[in-house]
Order: sequence, then C-alpha cells, then structure tokens
Amino acid sequence: MTQKNTAIVTVLGKDRVGIIASISSVLAEMNINIKDISQTILDDIFTMVMLVDLNNVNIEHSGIVEKLDKTGEELGVKITIQHTDLFNAMHRI
Repeated sequence: MTQKNTAIVTVLGKDRVGIIASISSVLAEMNINIKDISQTILDDIFTMVMLVDLNNVNIEHSGIVEKLDKTGEELGVKITIQHTDLFNAMHRI
C-alpha cells in the first residue's frame, strides 16, 4: 500500500456509545478499509485516529467528506480526513 492511497481520519468529541461502530460502518459503505486504529477517552472526551486504505474507495473525496461530516453531526463529534502526505506535511516538526 502506497501512502498516496492512504488517509488519516481523526475524531474528537464527547464520548458516547456507538461512535466507533457508526464511523466504521460509514467507512465500510464507501469501501474504505481501516488499516490501523487508536482511540482514547480522556475524562469524557473521545479521541480516535485511524489510518485508512483508499485503494478501493467507491466515492469521490468530496463525497467522503460529506458523509463523514453528516455522521459527525449525528454523533456530536468532529471527523476529519486528510491524505497521509498532507497530514504528515502539516504535522512535521
């Protein structure tokens, strides 16, 4: 898997039941595979970072963003997706 076909999905918000299940389902609908996942709950704040594989995605990038935004609104969390190269460039020290 090359980095150009991967992205980082981040999730931040108040913890509640079903966040991981809902986001995983939406990604699966778009044929986006989760390659790695890390999640933490700090007090009542839910944080999650996923490395996802975009090789077989069945939707345009704008559609992915739209579906994740809608899911985030429903769950009360902020979901972002960035291609791995962009994420790495923005977070380089």
